[in-house]
Amino acid sequence: MTQATSAVALDGDVVDRLIQLIRDNGTDLAESALTVPTAHFVSRERAEAEITLMRSLPLIVGHVSDIPDPGSFFTRTILGIPLLVVRQKDGSVGVFRNMCRHRGGHVEPAEKGRKPIFMCQYHGWSYAAEGGALKGVPYEETGGKVDRRCNSLIAFPAEVRHGLIFATLSDIEPRTVAAYLGPEIDSQILPWQLEESVVFIDETIELDINWKLVVDGTIDSLHAQFLHPKPGGVGSRTVNHCAVFKEFGRHGKMFMARAKLKKLLDAGEDGSASSKYIGTVMQIFPNNVFVEAPEHVELWSVWPNVDDPTKCSVRFRFLVRADILSPELEARVRKSWEILREAGMEEDFPMEASIQRNAVSWPEGSYHYGRNEKPAQHLHRQLHKEIDGARTGPGTISFS
Repeated sequence: MTQATSAVALDGDVVDRLIQLIRDNGTDLAESALTVPTAHFVSRERAEAEITLMRSLPLIVGHVSDIPDPGSFFTRTILGIPLLVVRQKDGSVGVFRNMCRHRGGHVEPAEKGRKPIFMCQYHGWSYAAEGGALKGVPYEETGGKVDRRCNSLIAFPAEVRHGLIFATLSDIEPRTVAAYLGPEIDSQILPWQLEESVVFIDETIELDINWKLVVDGTIDSLHAQFLHPKPGGVGSRTVNHCAVFKEFGRHGKMFMARAKLKKLLDAGEDGSASSKYIGTVMQIFPNNVFVEAPEHVELWSVWPNVDDPTKCSVRFRFLVRADILSPELEARVRKSWEILREAGMEEDFPMEASIQRNAVSWPEGSYHYGRNEKPAQHLHRQLHKEIDGARTGPGTISFS
């Protein structure tokens, strides 16, 4: 199975369903409409609950190509926690708190590199790249004996799956990534061979937008014709108000018909074998989105700002299989990035920023998600389930 055809081949019923929706001028419907308090986009209390939840889940913190060799590392701050991520000799990955056990300084200031030893530049305590063990304590003879058994770098549970590095940034009992993703999402990711891919584009954008509004925009099936009306833009490439959404537990996947499929059907042709005319967007709960293109995967990681619920950062990584990377493909992937960046900076993000400003000005208000916005509802329903449980009333979402 090739990277270019795998995404929809795993969902043979989707093509037939989309064809029927095009003919009926319809879309998948949620069981009810949804009302989300605008406070969910501005409340510090709500933001803290979401961040606490995130830290308890396996989160994507990198890709194996970031650390190809034993001792290679990168540093990154995620959800306010400074991380040091290091390839181990057995091929596994160690994810450590980038913090000296002596007085709390960073043990590694560089963004990336390769070292056998990391040393805090404040007092010289040093740690092994392999396992994070405390190796050296200057002036120990006068400072007092330090128990090396309990002063290694603090490690977080970490696992590599599909070439992606997952870490759980809390001290709760971690779940395996396979169990967290579930067999359906596992099977959706598998054919893309991400472990054989390289990160071809890696860009981060800071936004004055709550993280959930950004995720909303990635999986919204109604806005393209209105927000992206330019000739050749997204609005002209897809069939608006026509999507199949499959729920995979916490996660989900949206399938959208491209305009070409509708043209085939309007011309009386059989579109049942036209899976290449279907676009897909997959949500990995809570904050990751996979946009599956014919020859690459766009991985969006949307991180809340731990100090301000009205801000977030979005890390875009375009992953391409190394064995198919060519100058021609490189040019196409770069073009995809430019189209995405232009649409985001000129259309999507300004709209989401205006939604954010209105939420700030009306924190006692609410936003409406219709039954025909099933994909966009999914994140909020799952957060409600994880954070609020059976609780209803002020400050929670409502169903109608």
